[in-house]
Amino acid sequence: MDKKVVLGLSGGVDSAVAARLLQQQGFEVFGLFLDIGNEGAREDAHKVADELGLPLKIADISIELEKNVCRPFIEAYLRGQTPNPCILCNPKVKFRTLLEYADSICAEYVSTGHYARVSEGKLFKGRPENDQSYMLSGLTKAQVARLILPLGDFNKTEVRAMAESMGLPVAQKPASMEICFIPDKNYSAYIEKRGIVPPEGNFVDADGNVLGRHRGIYHYTIGQRRGLNIAAGKRIFVSEIRPDTNEVVLSEGEELLADKISVSDVNWLVPQAEEFKADVRVRHSRTSTKASVMPDGANAEVCFEVPVRAPTKGQTAAFYIGDEVIGGGRIV
Repeated sequence: MDKKVVLGLSGGVDSAVAARLLQQQGFEVFGLFLDIGNEGAREDAHKVADELGLPLKIADISIELEKNVCRPFIEAYLRGQTPNPCILCNPKVKFRTLLEYADSICAEYVSTGHYARVSEGKLFKGRPENDQSYMLSGLTKAQVARLILPLGDFNKTEVRAMAESMGLPVAQKPASMEICFIPDKNYSAYIEKRGIVPPEGNFVDADGNVLGRHRGIYHYTIGQRRGLNIAAGKRIFVSEIRPDTNEVVLSEGEELLADKISVSDVNWLVPQAEEFKADVRVRHSRTSTKASVMPDGANAEVCFEVPVRAPTKGQTAAFYIGDEVIGGGRIV
Protein backbone atom coordinates (compact mmCIF):
# COMPACT_ATOMS: atom_id res chain seq x y z
CA MET A 1 0.00 0.00 0.00
CA ASP A 2 1.12 3.59 -0.70
CA LYS A 3 1.20 6.27 1.99
CA LYS A 4 -2.52 6.89 1.79
CA VAL A 5 -4.82 7.78 4.66
CA VAL A 6 -8.60 8.19 4.85
CA LEU A 7 -9.56 11.05 7.13
CA GLY A 8 -12.99 11.54 8.67
CA LEU A 9 -13.57 15.12 7.50
CA SER A 10 -16.45 16.45 9.60
CA GLY A 11 -16.48 20.09 8.52
CA GLY A 12 -15.06 21.20 11.89
CA VAL A 13 -11.77 22.80 12.82
CA ASP A 14 -10.21 19.66 14.35
CA SER A 15 -10.46 17.40 11.30
CA ALA A 16 -9.43 20.28 9.02
CA VAL A 17 -6.19 20.84 10.94
CA ALA A 18 -5.65 17.07 11.10
CA ALA A 19 -5.89 16.96 7.30
CA ARG A 20 -3.26 19.67 6.85
CA LEU A 21 -0.91 18.05 9.38
CA LEU A 22 -1.19 14.72 7.58
CA GLN A 23 -0.35 16.41 4.30
CA GLN A 24 2.67 18.04 5.90
CA GLN A 25 3.77 14.56 7.05
CA GLY A 26 3.73 13.36 3.46
CA PHE A 27 0.43 11.49 3.40
CA GLU A 28 -1.94 11.43 0.46
CA VAL A 29 -5.17 12.32 2.26
CA PHE A 30 -8.62 11.19 1.17
CA GLY A 31 -11.51 12.90 2.94
CA LEU A 32 -14.64 11.01 3.96
CA PHE A 33 -17.68 12.92 5.21
CA LEU A 34 -20.09 10.78 7.23
CA ASP A 35 -23.46 12.17 6.22
CA ILE A 36 -26.54 12.13 8.46
CA GLY A 37 -28.29 15.05 6.78
CA ASN A 38 -26.43 18.05 8.23
CA GLU A 39 -26.17 20.31 5.18
CA GLY A 40 -24.09 22.96 6.93
CA ALA A 41 -21.44 20.49 8.03
CA ARG A 42 -21.38 18.91 4.57
CA GLU A 43 -20.82 22.32 2.94
CA ASP A 44 -18.00 23.10 5.40
CA ALA A 45 -16.37 19.74 4.63
CA HIS A 46 -16.46 20.61 0.91
CA LYS A 47 -14.88 24.02 1.63
CA VAL A 48 -12.04 22.43 3.61
CA ALA A 49 -11.48 19.77 0.96
CA ASP A 50 -11.34 22.41 -1.79
CA GLU A 51 -8.94 24.58 0.22
CA LEU A 52 -6.58 21.66 0.88
CA GLY A 53 -6.97 19.99 -2.50
CA LEU A 54 -8.41 16.77 -1.07
CA PRO A 55 -10.72 14.33 -2.79
CA LEU A 56 -13.90 14.12 -0.71
CA LYS A 57 -16.31 11.20 -0.61
CA ILE A 58 -19.76 11.52 0.98
CA ALA A 59 -20.99 8.40 2.80
CA ASP A 60 -24.62 8.21 3.95
CA ILE A 61 -24.42 6.46 7.32
CA SER A 62 -27.99 7.15 8.45
CA ILE A 63 -29.15 3.51 8.27
CA GLU A 64 -26.12 2.18 10.17
CA LEU A 65 -26.39 4.99 12.71
CA GLU A 66 -30.05 4.18 13.33
CA LYS A 67 -29.35 0.48 13.77
CA ASN A 68 -26.19 0.64 15.88
CA VAL A 69 -26.52 3.91 17.78
CA CYS A 70 -29.89 5.72 17.74
CA ARG A 71 -32.09 2.73 18.49
CA PRO A 72 -29.83 1.30 21.25
CA PHE A 73 -29.56 4.82 22.70
CA ILE A 74 -33.34 5.13 23.03
CA GLU A 75 -33.78 1.58 24.32
CA ALA A 76 -31.17 2.19 27.01
CA TYR A 77 -32.86 5.39 28.17
CA LEU A 78 -36.17 3.55 28.43
CA ARG A 79 -34.41 1.02 30.69
CA GLY A 80 -33.34 3.84 32.98
CA GLN A 81 -29.76 3.83 31.71
CA THR A 82 -27.57 6.65 30.39
CA PRO A 83 -25.59 5.45 27.36
CA ASN A 84 -22.78 7.29 25.60
CA PRO A 85 -23.72 7.20 21.90
CA CYS A 86 -20.29 8.32 20.66
CA ILE A 87 -18.64 5.29 22.25
CA LEU A 88 -21.23 3.09 20.50
CA CYS A 89 -20.76 4.87 17.19
CA ASN A 90 -16.98 4.92 16.93
CA PRO A 91 -16.25 1.18 16.50
CA LYS A 92 -19.56 0.14 14.90
CA VAL A 93 -20.20 2.98 12.47
CA LYS A 94 -17.57 5.71 12.19
CA PHE A 95 -14.35 3.71 12.09
CA ARG A 96 -15.94 0.77 10.33
CA THR A 97 -16.98 3.09 7.50
CA LEU A 98 -13.57 4.78 7.38
CA LEU A 99 -11.82 1.42 7.16
CA GLU A 100 -14.17 0.10 4.47
CA TYR A 101 -13.35 3.09 2.30
CA ALA A 102 -9.64 2.74 3.09
CA ASP A 103 -9.70 -0.89 1.98
CA SER A 104 -11.49 0.06 -1.25
CA ILE A 105 -8.67 2.45 -2.25
CA CYS A 106 -5.81 0.40 -0.76
CA ALA A 107 -5.09 2.93 1.98
CA GLU A 108 -3.27 1.51 4.99
CA TYR A 109 -4.40 4.10 7.53
CA VAL A 110 -7.43 6.00 8.75
CA SER A 111 -7.47 9.18 10.79
CA THR A 112 -9.73 11.58 12.72
CA GLY A 113 -9.44 14.81 14.65
CA HIS A 114 -9.72 13.17 18.07
CA TYR A 115 -7.49 14.41 20.88
CA ALA A 116 -5.71 11.18 21.80
CA ARG A 117 -2.51 9.42 20.79
CA VAL A 118 -1.66 6.16 19.05
CA SER A 119 1.79 4.62 19.09
CA GLU A 120 2.78 1.17 17.83
CA GLY A 121 -0.85 0.04 17.73
CA LYS A 122 -1.59 1.19 21.29
CA LEU A 123 -4.04 3.90 22.38
CA PHE A 124 -2.97 6.60 24.84
CA LYS A 125 -4.40 9.74 26.43
CA GLY A 126 -4.02 13.05 24.69
CA ARG A 127 -3.26 16.33 26.43
CA PRO A 128 -5.27 16.59 29.67
CA GLU A 129 -7.16 19.71 28.61
CA ASN A 130 -8.94 17.98 25.73
CA ASP A 131 -8.20 14.26 26.07
CA GLN A 132 -10.73 12.13 24.15
CA SER A 133 -9.21 8.69 24.66
CA TYR A 134 -12.24 7.71 26.77
CA MET A 135 -14.45 8.14 23.69
CA LEU A 136 -12.20 5.77 21.73
CA SER A 137 -12.03 3.02 24.36
CA GLY A 138 -14.49 0.88 22.39
CA LEU A 139 -12.27 0.64 19.30
CA THR A 140 -10.97 -2.81 18.48
CA LYS A 141 -7.26 -3.63 18.45
CA ALA A 142 -7.47 -4.00 14.66
CA GLN A 143 -8.97 -0.53 14.30
CA VAL A 144 -6.37 1.08 16.58
CA ALA A 145 -3.58 -0.65 14.62
CA ARG A 146 -4.50 1.35 11.49
CA LEU A 147 -5.24 4.64 13.23
CA ILE A 148 -3.30 7.92 13.05
CA LEU A 149 -4.28 10.78 15.39
CA PRO A 150 -2.40 13.96 14.40
CA LEU A 151 -3.85 16.14 17.21
CA GLY A 152 -2.75 13.99 20.14
CA ASP A 153 0.11 16.28 21.14
CA PHE A 154 -1.94 19.49 20.97
CA ASN A 155 -4.78 21.17 22.84
CA LYS A 156 -7.81 22.91 21.36
CA THR A 157 -6.36 26.41 21.71
CA GLU A 158 -3.25 25.41 19.81
CA VAL A 159 -5.29 23.68 17.09
CA ARG A 160 -7.50 26.71 16.56
CA ALA A 161 -4.40 28.91 16.31
CA MET A 162 -2.97 26.51 13.70
CA ALA A 163 -6.23 26.68 11.75
CA GLU A 164 -5.88 30.48 11.66
CA SER A 165 -2.27 30.33 10.52
CA MET A 166 -3.17 27.75 7.86
CA GLY A 167 -5.95 29.97 6.53
CA LEU A 168 -8.57 27.26 6.90
CA PRO A 169 -12.15 28.40 6.19
CA VAL A 170 -13.49 26.83 9.43
CA ALA A 171 -10.89 28.38 11.75
CA GLN A 172 -13.54 30.35 13.68
CA LYS A 173 -16.25 27.68 13.59
CA PRO A 174 -17.58 27.01 17.13
CA ALA A 175 -16.73 23.69 18.74
CA SER A 176 -19.41 21.03 18.52
CA MET A 177 -20.14 19.40 21.87
CA GLU A 178 -23.56 17.89 21.27
CA ILE A 179 -24.58 14.45 20.07
CA CYS A 180 -24.65 14.69 16.28
CA PHE A 181 -28.19 13.33 15.93
CA ILE A 182 -29.54 15.46 18.81
CA PRO A 183 -28.06 18.91 18.01
CA ASP A 184 -30.28 20.77 20.50
CA LYS A 185 -29.21 18.43 23.37
CA ASN A 186 -32.88 17.75 24.25
CA TYR A 187 -32.80 13.97 24.65
CA SER A 188 -36.36 13.64 25.92
CA ALA A 189 -37.78 15.64 23.01
CA TYR A 190 -35.82 13.46 20.59
CA ILE A 191 -37.31 10.32 22.14
CA GLU A 192 -40.81 11.81 22.03
CA LYS A 193 -40.42 12.71 18.35
CA ARG A 194 -39.80 9.03 17.70
CA GLY A 195 -43.32 8.36 18.98
CA ILE A 196 -42.18 6.96 22.31
CA VAL A 197 -43.73 8.70 25.31
CA PRO A 198 -43.23 6.76 28.57
CA PRO A 199 -45.82 7.63 31.21
CA GLU A 200 -45.51 9.82 34.25
CA GLY A 201 -44.85 8.13 37.58
CA ASN A 202 -43.83 8.67 41.18
CA PHE A 203 -40.80 10.22 42.77
CA VAL A 204 -40.09 8.13 45.87
CA ASP A 205 -37.52 8.03 48.63
CA ALA A 206 -35.42 4.96 49.44
CA ASP A 207 -38.23 3.57 51.61
CA GLY A 208 -40.82 3.91 48.87
CA ASN A 209 -42.59 6.97 50.26
CA VAL A 210 -44.11 9.07 47.46
CA LEU A 211 -42.55 12.52 47.16
CA GLY A 212 -44.25 13.76 44.01
CA ARG A 213 -44.73 13.00 40.32
CA HIS A 214 -42.12 12.70 37.59
CA ARG A 215 -42.58 13.37 33.86
CA GLY A 216 -41.32 9.96 32.68
CA ILE A 217 -38.09 8.15 33.51
CA TYR A 218 -36.42 9.19 30.25
CA HIS A 219 -36.18 12.77 31.57
CA TYR A 220 -33.74 11.77 34.33
CA THR A 221 -30.27 10.39 34.96
CA ILE A 222 -28.38 9.32 38.06
CA GLY A 223 -26.96 12.26 40.00
CA GLN A 224 -29.34 14.80 38.45
CA ARG A 225 -30.38 17.66 40.71
CA ARG A 226 -31.93 20.27 38.40
CA GLY A 227 -35.39 20.03 36.88
CA LEU A 228 -36.93 17.83 39.58
CA ASN A 229 -39.51 20.42 40.67
CA ILE A 230 -39.72 19.02 44.17
CA ALA A 231 -40.05 21.42 47.11
CA ALA A 232 -37.93 19.41 49.51
CA GLY A 233 -36.29 22.24 51.42
CA LYS A 234 -32.88 20.60 50.83
CA ARG A 235 -30.62 19.50 48.01
CA ILE A 236 -31.90 16.25 46.52
CA PHE A 237 -30.67 14.11 43.67
CA VAL A 238 -31.79 11.24 41.48
CA SER A 239 -30.17 8.21 43.08
CA GLU A 240 -31.95 5.36 41.28
CA ILE A 241 -34.26 4.80 38.32
CA ARG A 242 -36.66 1.84 38.53
CA PRO A 243 -38.15 1.13 35.09
CA ASP A 244 -40.05 -1.94 36.33
CA THR A 245 -42.12 0.14 38.75
CA ASN A 246 -41.79 3.42 36.84
CA GLU A 247 -40.28 5.11 39.90
CA VAL A 248 -37.49 7.64 40.25
CA VAL A 249 -35.75 7.48 43.64
CA LEU A 250 -34.59 10.73 45.22
CA SER A 251 -32.13 11.17 48.07
CA GLU A 252 -29.76 13.70 49.58
CA GLY A 253 -26.96 12.02 47.64
CA GLU A 254 -25.62 9.51 50.12
CA GLU A 255 -26.55 6.58 47.85
CA LEU A 256 -24.65 8.06 44.90
CA LEU A 257 -21.23 7.05 46.19
CA ALA A 258 -20.05 3.60 45.11
CA ASP A 259 -16.90 1.74 46.05
CA LYS A 260 -17.33 -0.96 43.40
CA ILE A 261 -19.04 -1.53 40.06
CA SER A 262 -19.59 -4.36 37.61
CA VAL A 263 -18.67 -3.90 33.97
CA SER A 264 -19.80 -6.02 31.03
CA ASP A 265 -18.94 -6.29 27.32
CA VAL A 266 -15.36 -5.21 28.02
CA ASN A 267 -13.32 -4.34 24.96
CA TRP A 268 -9.79 -5.35 25.95
CA LEU A 269 -7.16 -3.44 23.99
CA VAL A 270 -4.55 -5.08 26.22
CA PRO A 271 -5.98 -8.47 27.32
CA GLN A 272 -5.85 -9.12 31.05
CA ALA A 273 -6.23 -12.46 32.81
CA GLU A 274 -5.46 -11.51 36.41
CA GLU A 275 -6.34 -8.69 38.77
CA PHE A 276 -4.51 -5.45 38.00
CA LYS A 277 -4.30 -1.89 39.28
CA ALA A 278 -5.65 0.84 37.04
CA ASP A 279 -6.97 4.36 36.83
CA VAL A 280 -10.66 4.13 35.94
CA ARG A 281 -12.88 6.75 34.35
CA VAL A 282 -16.63 6.30 34.69
CA ARG A 283 -17.60 9.26 32.50
CA HIS A 284 -16.08 11.58 29.90
CA SER A 285 -14.10 13.92 32.14
CA ARG A 286 -10.54 14.49 33.29
CA THR A 287 -11.23 12.63 36.53
CA SER A 288 -10.10 9.07 37.10
CA THR A 289 -9.98 6.98 40.27
CA LYS A 290 -7.44 4.35 41.26
CA ALA A 291 -8.95 0.88 41.47
CA SER A 292 -8.36 -2.84 41.39
CA VAL A 293 -9.83 -4.44 38.28
CA MET A 294 -10.66 -8.15 38.31
CA PRO A 295 -11.21 -9.38 34.74
CA ASP A 296 -13.45 -12.33 33.93
CA GLY A 297 -13.47 -12.73 30.16
CA ALA A 298 -15.70 -10.00 28.75
CA ASN A 299 -16.68 -8.84 32.26
CA ALA A 300 -14.85 -7.16 35.10
CA GLU A 301 -15.35 -6.18 38.73
CA VAL A 302 -13.91 -2.83 39.75
CA CYS A 303 -13.11 -1.93 43.37
CA PHE A 304 -12.20 1.72 43.89
CA GLU A 305 -9.67 2.91 46.45
CA VAL A 306 -12.02 5.79 47.26
CA PRO A 307 -15.75 5.84 46.39
CA VAL A 308 -16.78 7.45 43.10
CA ARG A 309 -19.88 9.57 42.64
CA ALA A 310 -22.76 8.38 40.49
CA PRO A 311 -21.34 5.62 38.29
CA THR A 312 -24.31 5.22 35.97
CA LYS A 313 -25.76 2.14 34.29
CA GLY A 314 -25.15 2.25 30.56
CA GLN A 315 -22.15 4.55 30.76
CA THR A 316 -18.63 3.33 29.99
CA ALA A 317 -15.87 2.54 32.44
CA ALA A 318 -12.46 2.94 30.80
CA PHE A 319 -9.31 1.40 32.28
CA TYR A 320 -5.87 3.05 32.11
CA ILE A 321 -2.40 2.00 33.17
CA GLY A 322 -0.41 5.21 33.05
CA ASP A 323 -1.55 6.96 29.87
CA GLU A 324 -2.39 3.74 28.01
CA VAL A 325 -5.99 2.66 27.46
CA ILE A 326 -6.23 -0.96 28.55
CA GLY A 327 -9.93 -1.40 27.73
CA GLY A 328 -13.43 -0.28 28.50
CA GLY A 329 -16.89 -1.68 29.01
CA ARG A 330 -20.47 -0.94 29.99
CA ILE A 331 -21.36 -0.25 33.62
CA VAL A 332 -24.13 -2.63 34.71
